[in-house]
Amino acid sequence: MEYTIQANASGTRTILVSEENLRTIEKYALFRHLIDSNGIVDEDVLEKLRLNVRSLIASQEKDSKDLLDLCIDVIYHSNMKAFGLQQLIRLYLSWLQSQPAEEEE
Repeated sequence: MEYTIQANASGTRTILVSEENLRTIEKYALFRHLIDSNGIVDEDVLEKLRLNVRSLIASQEKDSKDLLDLCIDVIYHSNMKAFGLQQLIRLYLSWLQSQPAEEEE
């Protein structure tokens, strides 16, 4: 399944986000501790996310195709700015709530 997020305030630019992209964000907990206590998503937060992902890829010993796909499709998309990241976070939180809860063993 694919989702479309708005990448700018006027709605003229969009980014496609796949279910696999959202799973990758969850798998690596990419949004955990990303936003400061002020709750503002700005260009610095986007840059922090990009640096975190690059660091993860560099430290991976095995194939990190999922992270690379996320970078190409979403994080480093030419339309991705702070507004788009804010929309991506909203989509992720909504998607996360719609996922069936995993039973604890």
